[in-house]
Amino acid sequence: MSVKEIKDAIDEGNVLFGIRQALKKGKKKSVFVVKDTRDETIDKLEKAKVGFEVLGRQTKEEVAKELGLDF
Repeated sequence: MSVKEIKDAIDEGNVLFGIRQALKKGKKKSVFVVKDTRDETIDKLEKAKVGFEVLGRQTKEEVAKELGLDF
């Protein structure tokens, strides 16, 4: 999934943010992380057997800017 597709999903209200929601609903939803995601977050996802995809080579700040988010 591209960042543009994620932006469209945000606009449609079909996106959740945060590790807690990813752990709750991640097995039923797509989970995306940025390249500079903390190791402890990756460990939690792996331990819970939640599959995830890394969004290319972009950092959290780059993705937030592209998506128009204020993190």
